[in-house]
Order: sequence, then C-alpha cells, then structure tokens
Amino acid sequence: MCASPASSPRPASVSPAWSGEKAPPLVVGAVERTLVVMPRRCIGCRTCELACSFAHGGPGRMARARIRVHPAGEKRFVQITCLQCENAACAKVCPVQAIARDERTRALVVSLERCVGCGLCEAACPFGHMHFDRETRRAEKCDLCGGNPACAAFCPAKALEYR
Repeated sequence: MCASPASSPRPASVSPAWSGEKAPPLVVGAVERTLVVMPRRCIGCRTCELACSFAHGGPGRMARARIRVHPAGEKRFVQITCLQCENAACAKVCPVQAIARDERTRALVVSLERCVGCGLCEAACPFGHMHFDRETRRAEKCDLCGGNPACAAFCPAKALEYR
C-alpha cells in the first residue's frame, strides 16, 4: 500500500464522501517541492489534462495525459494523478526495476529502456494511476514533468500547485 508523505490525507478517490469544501489538499510527492491537489478548487475544465498531454504526447493526444479529472458530484471534480508513493507497489512489483525514484524531483519515473511492458505495475497500483501506452507497449505515469509539472503551471483555478 502507498505510504503517503508526512501524514497527508488519503486521496479524494478513496476518501469517505468529501464535501469539497472542507477536504484538505492532497500532497503528492515528498521532500522539498510537492504537487498539491486541491479538488475543492477544481472547475472541471481539464486544462491540466491538456497541458499534460502536450508535455507528454503532443497536440491533441489527450489519452497521453497522466492526470485525469473525474466528476465527483454536481459541479465538483477531482484530479487523479500518481501519488509518488514512498513505498510504491508499482516499483516493488516490477520484475526489471524499471520504476525508480528521481533523486532531484523525488518522482517515480519509468525507464522506457528497462520496461518490458508486462503490466504488473498497472495491476499493483492501489490508486489505478499507472497507465499502459498501447503504442510504445510500455508503462507510463506522472513524472512531475522533470520538476515543472505542466498541469500545475496551466491550471486556471490553481487547483494544482507545485510548491
């Protein structure tokens, strides 16, 4: 199971009925800078998905986004992305150690050279945020854009912040 950093709350996707008003922000990442997800601010515009898809797949490739916005009630949305777990099940189950922590950003990063596309990491992620790219036949996940997450940079509602 994922041990989230410094007593941060469980992700909204597994939290009991959140009101959207009093839900504390979700902190993704560890050490110096973290991606902070604030579902109560999300307006459902999906700009984060678009920014991510441009950063990772090019124009018009929304399926390549490594963050997803899901409805969570009337006029409520929740952004789901990799939690960069400290004790990540995806990394533990990988038979070729293709998922490793980037020492600078603290993000878990998939090595496309090492990944054999077995899908074990996707099955092991308790939050369902490992993806399998059908074109490259490799696993992919949020890598915090190398330390400058596009999703946070372009969020008009500031529902995602990298701080």
